[in-house]
Amino acid sequence: MENHVKPVWLDKTTPPHVVTLVAIAGIGALSMNIFLPALPAMASFFDVDYALIQLAISAYLGVVALLQIIIGPLSDRFGRRPVLLGGLGIFVLATLGCVLATDIETLLGFRMLQAAVASGIVLSRAIVRDMVPPEKAASMIGYVTMGMSLMPMIGPALGGVLNDAFGWQSSFIMLGVSGLLVLFLIYADLGETNQHKSASFGAQFRAYPDLIRARRFWGYTLTAGFASGAFFSFLGGAPFISKEVLGLSATEMGGYFGIVAFGYMVGNFFSGRYSQRAGINLMMVMGSVVATFGALISLALFEFGILHPLSLFGPMFFVGIGNGMTLPNANAGIVSVRPHLAGSASGLSGAITIGSGAALSALAGALLTPETGAMPLFALMVAVSLLAILASFYVIWVAKRAEPLGKDGFS
Repeated sequence: MENHVKPVWLDKTTPPHVVTLVAIAGIGALSMNIFLPALPAMASFFDVDYALIQLAISAYLGVVALLQIIIGPLSDRFGRRPVLLGGLGIFVLATLGCVLATDIETLLGFRMLQAAVASGIVLSRAIVRDMVPPEKAASMIGYVTMGMSLMPMIGPALGGVLNDAFGWQSSFIMLGVSGLLVLFLIYADLGETNQHKSASFGAQFRAYPDLIRARRFWGYTLTAGFASGAFFSFLGGAPFISKEVLGLSATEMGGYFGIVAFGYMVGNFFSGRYSQRAGINLMMVMGSVVATFGALISLALFEFGILHPLSLFGPMFFVGIGNGMTLPNANAGIVSVRPHLAGSASGLSGAITIGSGAALSALAGALLTPETGAMPLFALMVAVSLLAILASFYVIWVAKRAEPLGKDGFS
């Protein structure tokens, strides 16, 4: 199934260059976190509670989850290129709507439409699997997400500066400009990589039972869901803790968020460098252990009353490393269990992963009050990180009794 045509930069008849893949994946990450430092200011502007404005994160993630169920099969049926072009076009128009919003209902409505950027999240993985085999896919996804992590690294920092200088709308203006640039890259550089399109859209959904019966698919999906769940919990709770507990400004908060993204980039580098040698399953276990360690450090620091920004963000460096090791390998496994359903597998697993992330983000926001402090957030992060370890070991247990990845036998 792999596409062995060599990518040529800005040639839309060949597979995409790695820079294009980074941009496609990165715009989704940027959309998720560039305005995190502005959430308190947005709550004040619209005169609503923090829990309501936090829906711009949690409800958005929920819509992203639902769209991924559709985007994967659409791309398996019609191709990756047209689905990406349509998704990014909707995203750009919805971003303009967010900029012009004058009430919370309008803002949240256009924010939900921004979820069309999920096409980039889903299809960047499927495109890699179209191009290379499973173990190499883990390395390539690792390098793609390492480059992609530069965007969320600078996103909150840039968003904080923009918010303090020009107001919350400026973050959405930056998103719109970035979306237009990515749309151009897709048009100019991304040749179609799906060379085995399905006969009909309905056929893709009828193939879901074959995917659902694959136990390794669920093992990889649960690993990805729990691992990213720790990060999404942090996204939901960190702005509140930064503002209410630590008294940070939007600019300061955005700068500290870069620590997490830098850790993620380091973990992605480890995935790119070592996944082919160590194997994707072992890398998932090691990544989940590192992430658990990071969450435990923050829990201990706050438990002992060490209330400092680095007590919150410093240990998240290890959570970032852990996710950077776990997620590229879990995603490579997800799209390799049934290679002919790579888009559908990426979409279904993405829906589950992002959906659980949305729930955990909302839960973190709901649990935190000035009275509780930060402890509920760290307890939640430790719990889901431990579950990621268990899910990784489940994959290893199933793999000992299964066909190699990419085969259509027992899995």
